[in-house]
Amino acid sequence: MEVIGLGLFDLDVERGTIMVRQGKGKKDRMIPIGERAVAWIDKYVTDVRPGLVVAPDDGVLFLTNTGDPFTPNRLTQLVRGYVDAAEIRKRGACHLFRHTMATIMLENGPDIRFIQEMLGHAELSTTQIYTQVSIKKLKEIHTASHPSARVSRGSTVVTDTDEPEA
Repeated sequence: MEVIGLGLFDLDVERGTIMVRQGKGKKDRMIPIGERAVAWIDKYVTDVRPGLVVAPDDGVLFLTNTGDPFTPNRLTQLVRGYVDAAEIRKRGACHLFRHTMATIMLENGPDIRFIQEMLGHAELSTTQIYTQVSIKKLKEIHTASHPSARVSRGSTVVTDTDEPEA
C-alpha cells in the first residue's frame, strides 16, 4: 500500500529519501533510500514513466504498463510471480520484501528502534514480533561472546577452580 501510494513529489533525490504519506497507523514518515534505489527510480522517472503516463497525470510515481496506478491486488500478483520465478522457496509477495529488509537490517546490528521507524510501527513490540534474528547471527554472537565458545575442539577447558599443573 505504501509503494502504490507514492507520488512523484514524495521522492527527494538530493537527500535520498521518500516521504510515505498516511502509511502505517495513518501517519506520515520520511524514510531513507539507498543511492542504488535512487538511481533506479530516477532512471524510471526519466526514461520509462513518461511513456506510461496517460493525461491527465495525477503524479502517482509507479504506473502499470497501461498507465494506471497499481492496485494492491495487481502489485501483489506481479511481485508474487517474480518471487515464484526466482525459486527462492518462500511464499509471499510485497510483504516478504518488507520482512526480509527488517530481518537483514536487524542482523547487521542497528538498534531495533531504527527498524521500528523504517517500518512505521507505533509499538516496539510489533517490530519485535515482526523481525526474527537468524540462527547465523545468534551463532556469531555466541562465538564472539560466550566463554566456552572460544575453546578449540579437543582442548581441555580450564576453570577458575582448577589447580595449575606443577
